[in-house]
Amino acid sequence: MTTTSRRVIAIAAFLAAAPALAACGAGVDANTNKPYAPTESQVLIRDGQYGVNGMKVSQAYLLGPDPGGQIPAGGAVPLYLSLTNDGPAPDVLTGVTPDPNAATAAQGGGVQLPVGTLVHTGTGANPQIQVQGVKAALRGGESIPLTLKFQNAGEVTMTVPVITRNREYATLPPVPGAIPAPPKPSPTATAAGESSGH
Repeated sequence: MTTTSRRVIAIAAFLAAAPALAACGAGVDANTNKPYAPTESQVLIRDGQYGVNGMKVSQAYLLGPDPGGQIPAGGAVPLYLSLTNDGPAPDVLTGVTPDPNAATAAQGGGVQLPVGTLVHTGTGANPQIQVQGVKAALRGGESIPLTLKFQNAGEVTMTVPVITRNREYATLPPVPGAIPAPPKPSPTATAAGESSGH
């Protein structure tokens, strides 16, 4: 292959990639000009707008078990929220109500939401809100509809995902009562079992 042929191929490859590269920096006309969730957690978006009644939820998830484990039916899971109050006055997250087909109750509330301040309901070992009495075992990947009740912003309903405790969530404390994944058979035990069967 000649040097000229290589140049022609390189230029053709660059021109073919140019539209895709241009879309990355196209501002309001970009392919991703709609709000989206960059992680597995949920973002509060209604009718294409971020937030409802001045309340913005940038992250919402229920922490589930470690990979391969489960939260048994009747168990509880912590709710992690990241909220910003863009309303005209301070607000309070007074409580949370789960869909009765998914869980029996939620404990916690009274979360103060000053204007323009990002507030997290769960950090470290003490998440402020627990969804209790889940109706079915949770392994991660499920969703539970929740109604967030605010003193001023009113009621906001979201469908919140259950996320397994791994990757960026692995540093969070384990969910009490979670059943771990069953142990994997060791390669030695498997080899011994196969050899005894012959």
